[in-house]
Amino acid sequence: MPELPEVETTTIGLRKTIISLKIKDIWTDLATKDKRQSEAISNPAYFKIFRKEVLNKKIISIERRAKNILINLSGDKTILVHMKMTGHLMYGEYKKDPINRFIHFTITFNNKEKLYFSDARKFGKITLLDTKTAHDTKHLNNIGPEPFKKQFTLEKLKERLNKKPNGKIKTVLMGQSIIAGIGNIYSDEILWRAGIHPERKVLKIKEKEFKLIFKAIKETLKKGIDFGGDSMSDYRNINGLPGKFQLHHEAYRRTGEKCRKKGCKGIILRKIINGRSAHFCSMHQK
Repeated sequence: MPELPEVETTTIGLRKTIISLKIKDIWTDLATKDKRQSEAISNPAYFKIFRKEVLNKKIISIERRAKNILINLSGDKTILVHMKMTGHLMYGEYKKDPINRFIHFTITFNNKEKLYFSDARKFGKITLLDTKTAHDTKHLNNIGPEPFKKQFTLEKLKERLNKKPNGKIKTVLMGQSIIAGIGNIYSDEILWRAGIHPERKVLKIKEKEFKLIFKAIKETLKKGIDFGGDSMSDYRNINGLPGKFQLHHEAYRRTGEKCRKKGCKGIILRKIINGRSAHFCSMHQK
């Protein structure tokens, strides 16, 4: 699933390409009777309403909240896109990569270019919100603080993590109600950098270790953005091209390989923790 760096990379790309354009047409081949999708474009009845509301609207601004992309339109409407496990957005003449062939939604703009949503497993969510109340809806109102906001301090991190004192640190870091945007890949990389074992309970983490985790969150997520996201799986940027963070993994999916931390003689192990795979060093992560 795309995490904060992948969603931020997409958001940055969209800001460069679609702001001020007008929506002239939309299309989808999604159709489900699943009641859980009653307020998403995959519900044919909802799609009719969605289409009527967004046609001829102008793209005003684009923002990210956790793993969600918010495309703000004229008329105080906001298209929310959550890419889920295998989704990604592409604009214009994207690269013809096999990963990009699962097109299930398009927006056509007044410049004749299109925004495409490719989603192999069809788990992605696209819905429409009122801009003024978007952050108060069920889609966004239970999300933790953003790691790059100035309000996200060391004290805030400790406060958030301590909401789950008996939780294992990897699982707690991945909880979107605790901190926004961290998932399986970046939690492994953060804990490798901080030297913390993924099964450590939050209540066992010392003051100096909170500082290491705080620093590692900032550095690791920034590195992910700097390298254009992680394309170990399906993620592609708006040009249909892979990011490069997967070339710089220290822990994630490096099972059996030597730890690259200077002076460390450990190897990377893999273990299932609360249903998710964790990759960590056998020596320096304690």
